[in-house]
Amino acid sequence: MSLATIPSDFLRRSLRLAEAAGADLASTLDTSGIDVAALDDPRARLTPEQVTAVTQAAWQMTDDELFGLGAAPVPRGTFRLICLALIHRPDLGSALERMADVTRALPVPPLTLVHGEDSTRLEVRVDVRGDVYAPEFVDEAFRLVTDFELILLHRFAAWLVGRRLKLRSVLIPYPEPEPQFAKHYDAIFGVPVTFGAPVASLEFDNAILRAPIIQDERSLAEYLRESPNLLLSERDYESTASAQVRRVLEMGVQGRTCTAEEIAEMLSISVPHLRRLLRQEGTSLNHLREEVLRDAAIAALRRGEPVDELSARLGFSEPSAFRRAFKRWTGATPGAYR
Repeated sequence: MSLATIPSDFLRRSLRLAEAAGADLASTLDTSGIDVAALDDPRARLTPEQVTAVTQAAWQMTDDELFGLGAAPVPRGTFRLICLALIHRPDLGSALERMADVTRALPVPPLTLVHGEDSTRLEVRVDVRGDVYAPEFVDEAFRLVTDFELILLHRFAAWLVGRRLKLRSVLIPYPEPEPQFAKHYDAIFGVPVTFGAPVASLEFDNAILRAPIIQDERSLAEYLRESPNLLLSERDYESTASAQVRRVLEMGVQGRTCTAEEIAEMLSISVPHLRRLLRQEGTSLNHLREEVLRDAAIAALRRGEPVDELSARLGFSEPSAFRRAFKRWTGATPGAYR
C-alpha cells in the first residue's frame, strides 16, 4: 500500500454540498484534524485516514452510501450486497457482467458493459436529486457522485483481481474543471482524462477480463471494515516504473538518500532507460522524490512528530529548509498545517 496523500478538492466539494443541504460536517472535520479554511488551497493534501473518517461519518449521518446525493437513497449495506454477489464469480469479466445485472435492481447508478474488438467500456449513468439543492448545486452534486463512482469502480475492480488495472481511457460527462484541479484526475486514474463526454466510462483491455477473482468473504469483510481507506490508498492504477520507483523511495528511512544509480540498479535497468520510462509516464525522479517526502511529512505531522526530528529524518540540512519545502508543497507552514 502506498503512503500517498490525497488532494483536498473532493472533500472541499463535499463540504460545500453538505452545507447547502443543511448538514453539519464541521464537527467531523475538527475531530479528523482538518482545517476547513485550508481546503480552498489547491495544494492542500489529506491523509487517507482523514478522508476515511469524514466519509464514514457522512455515511452514518445520512444513512446513505451516496451521502444523500443520488437520485434515490442507497441504504448502508447495499455495496456489501453487491460485493457478495461478485466475489464468487470465476473472473473479472463475469463479475462485471453480474455487477451490471445487480445495479439494475438496486437504487444505485446503473452500469453497462460495452464490448469492443479488443477493449471494453464500463459505463455508469449518474443521476442526482434535484429537489434537495438549489439549481447551482445540482451540477456540483452530479460531478461529485460521478467522481466517486468512477474511482470506486476502478479501485474495486483492481482489488477483486489483486493487480493493477491499467485503463485505456476515462471519459467524464461534465466540462473540464480549472487547471489546478483538472491535473488531479490524470494522477487518480493513471491516464489522461477526457471531459465533456456523453457518458461516464472506464475503458480497459479485454485481456484483463480473464483475470481470476482472488478475494473471498473473509478478505471482503476486512475491505469493507476499512472502507473507503483502501479505495483512497491503493495505487494499483499507476504505471510500473513510477510505482516501483515510489516504492523504493518509500522503503528508505530517508527519502533523499536513494540516487538515480541506486534506484536503476535495484530495478535492473540503466539510468537513461529509467529516466526515459519516467518521462514517458509524465514524471521524473525528482518529482517522485518530492511527492514521497511531502506525503511522509504530512503523515508524520498528523502523528505529532516534532518538526525538528522530522526534518532530520527526511534528510533536510536544517528545519528551516524543511519548512520552506513544506510550504511549497502545501501552501502552509508545518505548524499551520498540523
